[in-house]
Amino acid sequence: MCGITGLFDTRSARDIAYPVLHRMNESQLHRGPDEGSLHIEPGLGMGHRRLSIIDVATGQQPLFNEDHSVVIVFNGEIYNYQQLIPELQALGHVFRTRSDTEVIVHAWEAWGEDCVQRLRGMFAFALWDRNRQTFFMARDRLGVKPMHYAVLDDGMLLFGSELKSLLAYQGPQGGMRRDIDPLAIEEYFALGYVAEPRTVFRQARKLEPGHSLAIRRGQPVPQPRCYWDLRFTLDNPIAEEQALEELRERLAESVRLRMIAEVPLGAFLSGGVDSSAVVATMAGVSAQPVQTCSIAFDDPAFNESAFAQMVADRYRTDHYVETVRSDDFDLIDTLARLYDEPYADSSAIPTYRVCQLARKRVTVALSGDGGDESFGGYRRYRLHLMEERMRQALPAGLRQPLFGLLGRVYPKADWAPRMFRAKTTFEGMARSSVEAYFHSMSLLRGPARSALLSQRLHNELGGYSARQVFDRHAARYAELGGAEDPLALIQYLDLKTYLVGDINTKVDRASMAHSLEVREPLMDHKLVEWLATLPSSLKIRGQEGKYLLKKAMEPQLPADVLYRPKMGFAVPLSRWFRGPLKQRVQDAVLGERLLDTGWFERDALRQLVREHQDGSRDHSAPLWSLLMFEAFLRTVVDAGTEPRPMPVPAIAA
Repeated sequence: MCGITGLFDTRSARDIAYPVLHRMNESQLHRGPDEGSLHIEPGLGMGHRRLSIIDVATGQQPLFNEDHSVVIVFNGEIYNYQQLIPELQALGHVFRTRSDTEVIVHAWEAWGEDCVQRLRGMFAFALWDRNRQTFFMARDRLGVKPMHYAVLDDGMLLFGSELKSLLAYQGPQGGMRRDIDPLAIEEYFALGYVAEPRTVFRQARKLEPGHSLAIRRGQPVPQPRCYWDLRFTLDNPIAEEQALEELRERLAESVRLRMIAEVPLGAFLSGGVDSSAVVATMAGVSAQPVQTCSIAFDDPAFNESAFAQMVADRYRTDHYVETVRSDDFDLIDTLARLYDEPYADSSAIPTYRVCQLARKRVTVALSGDGGDESFGGYRRYRLHLMEERMRQALPAGLRQPLFGLLGRVYPKADWAPRMFRAKTTFEGMARSSVEAYFHSMSLLRGPARSALLSQRLHNELGGYSARQVFDRHAARYAELGGAEDPLALIQYLDLKTYLVGDINTKVDRASMAHSLEVREPLMDHKLVEWLATLPSSLKIRGQEGKYLLKKAMEPQLPADVLYRPKMGFAVPLSRWFRGPLKQRVQDAVLGERLLDTGWFERDALRQLVREHQDGSRDHSAPLWSLLMFEAFLRTVVDAGTEPRPMPVPAIAA
């Protein structure tokens, strides 16, 4: 695990300045504090910051093939690299290291762009093949590892694990422009993140999961190519008992592959189903006690450490717990600098803290991320299926005007018990399935977003809505011939949007801020592909989500862990904004920095603050998104041409 960066002259072979590349590389020092190296040749510069995990002695990067005609920088882990080595050796390739990085180099020589089809793992890499005059980038299938790039007006391509490395570039004609994409603002206030392939900056892009980009010097830069996608067939005839056994076998294989390391390894243990299943499986394949860590909260409403302790006790793990204050809100500016673009998931705070805690004990941690998407664990899935049954029962000509009217007149009752909060359900019933799911996933829903954003910004949007992100992926789902199944469709949408833009982004930045590698066994693409063949009745049955996973783990985990209500990493935003952060909210949301952009309506900002702080409405989510947007403007956009690097974490010996 590490940070990669560099630049490639797409037009000619101009000289690359060492100080420029060095500055780009050092901006990501936190991602790889163990070693840092550069490679420069005419028209190409590659930088690497290393966090040593596998082949600690000889796996340094940038890494070359035998005659130095191919060079690579790589971030991630290839879990099947040991199986690929003899196959490549049989083709005549000679290995000088024991690293998974060298496997990619020889795989490229052997199979070209199709090399990515052979790789099993999480990865983002860039390589240059001098003989073919080809620059090639690729990103893993589920977007676990990030890759950003920008093509400047003079034809120079910049790339990096984090946007900050692109922002650090200063060439003869300047650097990447920091002008903000108005479409990114719309996406951010709808979703809480900027969706792939867009970034907050007009000139920069994210390479989408399951995509690669090959550029021949002197030719126009093409569009990225999709090399993998997930098709939900739901046609596997397997019996339930066989499915349970196969799931246990597949999970054990995925966990075993992710336990290969030459450094201390452990796991996050939240006490939820997913992380508990990973830890139980690790205990079954490990001869030594598993090292586990979890954070407790001093507010009982957010504390699930007792359930983590149940699992730790059952498997006699070497368990480590620290308590986090419920008023742990001093990370706002740190998070803004860490993410490089607006990011509004407040669970980034406890995620940052649990990574900080884990790094005191281990260098690699396994997590349960990705389980909700593939196994059907989110509560919103069950609500969507309920709405979908009602949508199908009523003709659109009756349903849309009836529920549209109810949605408009029914009051928004944030203060009321959940059973009386019907406004969102009514609004959803008036919409199509995809439109309704986008509505339910929106941080600020259509009318509220429209009222917040200024007329000037609406003009710049030119009719664009973040819903088009969902429409695009829904069209792709249909193109792939996905099953006509309401659960499968929204699982696919989440795998393309929420999992990548929110969950994976959060975990990558939070872990790498502490030089910690996180591996996700539930996101193994072979496991995910198999789950996509299973009928939805094995994922949600009645009101029980994750049916198959829970049944499979019944012999290994307590019922109190498997069948309790989902809690998650929540933080008490509502209380913060009426108490200790009251003045901070007023200063940020009503301050001149936001208003000076011309993108927000002053009266709408005032209304959000007033209604939340007088207790009449709960606007904690939009206020947090505004707070983080203002922090992004101050710490990233206003930082000038020398963005401050993240501090390198102090790691206990």
